[in-house]
Amino acid sequence: MTNVQLELYTRPTCSDCQAAKEFLSKNNVPYIEYDLTRQPSKEEDLFRITGTRIVPTFVFKNKSFLGLVRKTKALIGFEQNIDEIKNIIYR
Repeated sequence: MTNVQLELYTRPTCSDCQAAKEFLSKNNVPYIEYDLTRQPSKEEDLFRITGTRIVPTFVFKNKSFLGLVRKTKALIGFEQNIDEIKNIIYR
């Protein structure tokens, strides 16, 4: 996952968010977490990216060899997207 940066939008009361963080930690996947209760301004970023405020949202940002962000992929929800998340992480 060296060419992908993962941002995870969460809320502490969300059980799917907790499962997502546990999965990422167990698999040593680096990510940047935005807890929307602690960083409410990030909710606007989430809405801009996805058109919704649903968490957990995984935002995968592909980086070019210069380190610039080229492409963003957002997945809303953990359990229903686990296979695609694994494909992105382990490619």
